Amino acid sequence: MNTTQTSRIPAIPAEKQGVSRSLSLKRSQWLDHLILLAGMAFMLVPVWLIFASSTHDPNTIISDGLQWLPGGHFLATYQEAWHSSIGFSQDVNASTMIVNSLIMGLGFAIGKIVISMLAAYALVFFRLPYASLWFGLIFITLLLPLEVRIIPSYEVVANLGMLNSYTGLILPLIASATATFFFRQFFKTIPDELLEAAQLDNAGPWRFLVDILLPLSKTMMAAIFIIMFVVGWNQYLWPIMITTDEAYNTIVMGIKQILSNITESRQPRYDYAFAMAILAMLPPVLVVVIFQRWFVKGLVESEK
Repeated sequence: MNTTQTSRIPAIPAEKQGVSRSLSLKRSQWLDHLILLAGMAFMLVPVWLIFASSTHDPNTIISDGLQWLPGGHFLATYQEAWHSSIGFSQDVNASTMIVNSLIMGLGFAIGKIVISMLAAYALVFFRLPYASLWFGLIFITLLLPLEVRIIPSYEVVANLGMLNSYTGLILPLIASATATFFFRQFFKTIPDELLEAAQLDNAGPWRFLVDILLPLSKTMMAAIFIIMFVVGWNQYLWPIMITTDEAYNTIVMGIKQILSNITESRQPRYDYAFAMAILAMLPPVLVVVIFQRWFVKGLVESEK
């Protein structure tokens, strides 16, 4: 008679299993943090090099390259960048161009929020026939980049006499399929009972939007504001198309013009260009830092 011997595998105590899971979790967290730190270094080291180099005189930058440590020309360089009009034919400086960029960024963001919120409100709450089709037609405009639309848009702006104006900079760009999508997704999470309760209180569509939806949409508006402000601030192709007057130059256009002058100059002012670049970064960074909590919360709410 054959006998089979079976060996029992000793059970791992629950405490050891818990310790093993804890160690693997810690290793995973360490790896995640290392990846994040590497990404931060990849993004921040070039910015630090630009800032440190901007505080040195141009001869040091030309002879020794980018500097790792700050120099002694911080105030002189940044005061010159803020007030001087080096490289421009008119009395245009960083302060003027930053104001222009602020006007464009704010108008861009606020305009997109208003237009997109009204469009999403109509699509979700007005029970329009073929609402999904209308939304699809709006959303498909994402397939048309600005480069495709820029010539007809320029012709419309020129015919309306909006060249070299803030209206021409902002108005043609304020329609946004992306923002409409985010607001639509958020409005679809609003329960129908809330709309029915508002109707029982004789609240019309406008009152329902202003008194109920606006307060509920604060985080979503903050998230979209950050995205659209940064996009508007970084616009280059559209402003350079419709502005020939340097008084309407944005800071991005100014940096490009300064870099073009550097390549043609016998004594390039790299410190001046670097200081302009740092000044151009500050407003978008401040907006992101101030609204980052609402930004994350707004994006999470749009996914519900």
